[in-house]
Amino acid sequence: MKQASVYQSIKLSKNSSLKIEDNLVIEAPLQININNEAYTVVMRTPGNDEELVRGLLYAEDIYKKDGNLNINFIENNDDFSAVLNVTILKDDLGKGYLNKRTLLSVSSCGICGKKELDDLKINGDPLKKTIKESVKINLSMFLKINELQFLFKKTGGSHACAVFNSNKELITIKEDIGRHNAVDKCVGDLLNKKKLKKANYMLVSGRVSYEIVSKAFLAKIPIIIAVSACSSLAVDFAKEFGICLIGFSREDKMTIYSNPQYINYER
Repeated sequence: MKQASVYQSIKLSKNSSLKIEDNLVIEAPLQININNEAYTVVMRTPGNDEELVRGLLYAEDIYKKDGNLNINFIENNDDFSAVLNVTILKDDLGKGYLNKRTLLSVSSCGICGKKELDDLKINGDPLKKTIKESVKINLSMFLKINELQFLFKKTGGSHACAVFNSNKELITIKEDIGRHNAVDKCVGDLLNKKKLKKANYMLVSGRVSYEIVSKAFLAKIPIIIAVSACSSLAVDFAKEFGICLIGFSREDKMTIYSNPQYINYER
């Protein structure tokens, strides 16, 4: 099963810019039906889907019997999304299902809890900003948020999201155990302060997946800069949404995966 895809990107360092082909981990939705009714959607890397479902339904107290599950794939799409159905006898369904408890959203997954693949669609016109900035400015912004990650300094166990305006001025920073939660806190803070329209850069301390790109798009933030990697679906959506997505922003290096016209990267 294919678990990574090759994407063209621009790798920047202190004195050079180089077009490269980069391997990104595949992120794609898996819709889980139980007895032909949609139960939930999880984002995953393709492969071992049966084991994923078995472990998830066990954790959710839906099926804890010793016997193997009856799993049939209804769809296996070219974009690695899939739909499967699990057949479970009524008497074997655990309290997690009988109480009609839908899978809860957890700190690491902002999409868990959606019931069907169509629920993932986001409508809206692509962001069309033409921004020319020096990449050195972006690195200095990371230095700024590093100073303000007080929870991380204390625990080493939190993520941070920071939002800057077009003048590279910090307008909010929040921390949380979950990357998506930190993003939601920043957007909520800016909404409360009526400053969301000033948001221009979103910096995140971890990797970027589909959920973070979709949240930035809904908030109309055109540039996302991450310390770590970007998933395949994050890049696909960033291209479609008109978002400049940058990963591996460390020291004097970074990699641009989409809409590089927003950044003045010529050396």
